[in-house]
Amino acid sequence: MNAILKPAQPLEAQFEPMTAAWLDKVVAIEKTAYDHPWTPGNFIDSLNAGYQAQLLTAGALPQSELLGYFVAMKGVDEVHLLNITVVPAHQRRGWARVMLDALAIWARGQGAQWLWLEVRVSNKRAKAIYESYGFREVGLRRNYYPSGSVLSPRREDAVVMSFAL
Repeated sequence: MNAILKPAQPLEAQFEPMTAAWLDKVVAIEKTAYDHPWTPGNFIDSLNAGYQAQLLTAGALPQSELLGYFVAMKGVDEVHLLNITVVPAHQRRGWARVMLDALAIWARGQGAQWLWLEVRVSNKRAKAIYESYGFREVGLRRNYYPSGSVLSPRREDAVVMSFAL
């Protein structure tokens, strides 16, 4: 007998700054979401550098459920998206677009005119999300991302994309 699937309950989400208190949870999600996740050091360095690092959460503190997060670096007239992740259990529900909206609003407030990012050539789903948002492919970085394993190290190209604010 086929089970009847109920639609996911709507979640009331909010943004809050990423802090060191969340790093264990964020790093655990990185490991479930990516073959080559960011390390705790990558996040700590980003926080120490003052990068824009936001969590998208649902529910009230202290039991907030993490839906996703992003880290972005401000430049002179641009913002570079370094990491955006939707928790795998919450993917395909529009949360990436919500985070991109928040990032674009923040970037405009900082006086940025462009958003930039790199995405793995093989990550067709993420590339499609960025394109549907309005990002355009502007270049290719050869051998940008690690690929393969420690025993068989390889590199993967990255598509460079930009979005005019």
